[in-house]
Amino acid sequence: MRMHDMEAGPKIAAAGREKLPLYPWVVFALTLGLVMSDYMSRQVLTAVFPLIKAAWHLSDTQLGSLNSVVALLVGTLTLPLSLLAARWGHVKSIFIMAALWSLATLGCAVSTNYGEMLAARALVGIGEAAYGAVAPALLLSVFPISMRAVLFAAFTAGASFGSVLGLAFGGAIAAHLGWPWSFASMGIFGMVLVIVFRVVVTEARVSRYQSGNGGRAGGAPAALGARATLRSLIGGIASSPSLGCAYLGSGLQLFCTASLWAWMPSYLNRYYGMATGRAALTAAGFVMLSGVGMITCGLIADRISKTRPARKWDAAFLYCLTVFALLAIAFRLAPGALQLVLIGVAMFITSGTNGPGGAMVANLTPRAIHASAFALLAITYNLLGTAPGPYFTGFLADRIGLQGALQYMPFVSVISATAFFIGKRSYARDLARVDAQ
Repeated sequence: MRMHDMEAGPKIAAAGREKLPLYPWVVFALTLGLVMSDYMSRQVLTAVFPLIKAAWHLSDTQLGSLNSVVALLVGTLTLPLSLLAARWGHVKSIFIMAALWSLATLGCAVSTNYGEMLAARALVGIGEAAYGAVAPALLLSVFPISMRAVLFAAFTAGASFGSVLGLAFGGAIAAHLGWPWSFASMGIFGMVLVIVFRVVVTEARVSRYQSGNGGRAGGAPAALGARATLRSLIGGIASSPSLGCAYLGSGLQLFCTASLWAWMPSYLNRYYGMATGRAALTAAGFVMLSGVGMITCGLIADRISKTRPARKWDAAFLYCLTVFALLAIAFRLAPGALQLVLIGVAMFITSGTNGPGGAMVANLTPRAIHASAFALLAITYNLLGTAPGPYFTGFLADRIGLQGALQYMPFVSVISATAFFIGKRSYARDLARVDAQ
């Protein structure tokens, strides 16, 4: 091995004293680009809901299922595919997953009916399933420990930016070239990134910048270790009521977020008479509010809980009730400026529980099982929130209209608030038990 290769790891570990090499930043840029491609492929569908509905005479239930099938498969396959990725290696796994969701998005472009589109969207979900776990692991292996927080924040922000771009550009492209080109453009963008990633990022190059424990997680020991931590996590939930409530409250609150993200373009099209492109662009603005609010609400929760950690539960509880009140009022008003203002404020807050919810999970689990704890949190997000939200809202919309369905949707926030209220009651006791361990 060359002396440069031997010294690369220690240089990364000492990045606080030396300038960080360029290559980790290249890996970060490509990984961030792929997570944006991931969410562009997810959200472009909602931008063209009105056009697909008219072209294929679909019900709102069918439209919702095209959105929810992605989250459903992400939720159910995250853990098994993450274990498989540990055997394959991070770089190879990312290449395969990104290529699959990009090709599947191109498949959406050539779909001619609901069944074909549903199959293509399912493949998008399979491709995306483990990316949220594998990509951060790759990033953390080539950057110093001192940069972990900002890396996670930037990686998460990529999902919001991708959603905004998928909505905005998807709607604009559909308005000028037709909805198939919306999917095609997202798929082509993803494939270009996949090719660049395959050329630039290799296991050999990455290994030069890994510091000791950041190497490839392969073979049976890693998989066995993951299963062991999962058993510990399940045991922890069984003995910690507040941990179970944190999972339940966090997952259910995303039901509202996912419903709004999926159905706002259609709502603006149907009730405000906006053309597809303008409705998608306006909805993208609401999604951006949601992303900014997620960070802001997390900062507020941290600030008020510095001296009293249990106040994170109070913040999450109040966020849920505020979202319920704002949306319950907004969707009972006639379309107009006041309604849009109330929806905008609600969307700013609706994902505010993500920060405190994640902190609760981290505080209530031993550090050794944090990876499994957050994997389970991602599963909860998808199976309780992002998968059922768009589907059941569409199911109700077929029976009582989209505005009527959105009037009932906020009641899920009341259930989420109740979970946070109950969880706080045993938080101190459960936290003491974890500290004792």
